[in-house]
Amino acid sequence: MSSNVDIQNLRKRMDGAITALRTEFGGLRTGRASVSLVEPIFVDAYGAKTPMNQVGTVGVPEPRMIVIQVWDKGLVGFVEKAIRDSGLGINPVVDGQNVRIPIPPLTEERRKELAKVAGKYAEQAKIAIRNVRREGMETIKKAEGIGEDVQKKLSEEVQKLTDEMVKNVDTALSTKEAEIMQV
Repeated sequence: MSSNVDIQNLRKRMDGAITALRTEFGGLRTGRASVSLVEPIFVDAYGAKTPMNQVGTVGVPEPRMIVIQVWDKGLVGFVEKAIRDSGLGINPVVDGQNVRIPIPPLTEERRKELAKVAGKYAEQAKIAIRNVRREGMETIKKAEGIGEDVQKKLSEEVQKLTDEMVKNVDTALSTKEAEIMQV
């Protein structure tokens, strides 16, 4: 059992938690239009939940407007309903086969709510990182044929990696909070 492979595997899994966090952050509104705002929305199309980008072309023609060109005219109403029910607090406007989504400026209260949601996402990422750390520590303890000094060194490496990843989460959170609170 190579200790190097273990650390690399742990790093990859912790990086996965940070990647998931960035994806979650992408779906949070910041007052600017972004395709990632509607990506997590699923539409009831053809009897199945279908991702937004598979029922139409999503574009951002101007900073406060998202436009979805729905390919199937029969799905326009379903796209509008999915957006209204998404909990994003945005109201789509149907224009033929296009669904326009004006992004209103955020109120101070809504900014604070979004900052709290970002904090929850960050905490979930930290929990995932700590779970990976715990599994790594258990693996080190159960490893046979390695001395105490090697176990201690590996444990320190895992802890150092965990601290680095938690710091990355904190940095991403403070950046996102600043973006959300910016007027």
